[in-house]
Amino acid sequence: MASMQKISPCLWFDNQAEEAATFYVSIFGNSGIDEISRFGKEGFEIHGRPEGSVLTVVFRLEGQRFTALNGGPQFKFTEAISLQVFCDTQDEVDRFWSKLSEGGQEGPCGWLKDKFGLSWQIIPSALIDMLRGPVTEQSERVTRAMLQMQKLDIATLQRAHAESH
Repeated sequence: MASMQKISPCLWFDNQAEEAATFYVSIFGNSGIDEISRFGKEGFEIHGRPEGSVLTVVFRLEGQRFTALNGGPQFKFTEAISLQVFCDTQDEVDRFWSKLSEGGQEGPCGWLKDKFGLSWQIIPSALIDMLRGPVTEQSERVTRAMLQMQKLDIATLQRAHAESH
């Protein structure tokens, strides 16, 4: 048996666990579906799911293990939890933004919700570098520029960082 990752997020879906895992795996490298468990007859009076339907899907995104659970409609995703994707290039930002927001909703400052309602932050690594350390005039200009964006634009952020006053 492969060693288990010590901490792994479990994402609660109504009944789209397999669809969501397949969607996410199609977007990220070093990814795949590792195992699928199914509902049996036991507990039908509680879960109400047909025998053989998908209970959980264990999948990896960029080597990070996740579980998608078909838990029913009781709980929905909120922005209180999001997944961050750090990108080295604008092409990466554009690709992840486009694919993850398809059928979902674009939000401010690099945030989006995918078609399943899960929140993501698509973050250029350069932004982290520009905001690291104490607050400066440069970091304030970068923040001001970022607050005006939905999908983050590295060149615009770099120009704000480089401005001299």
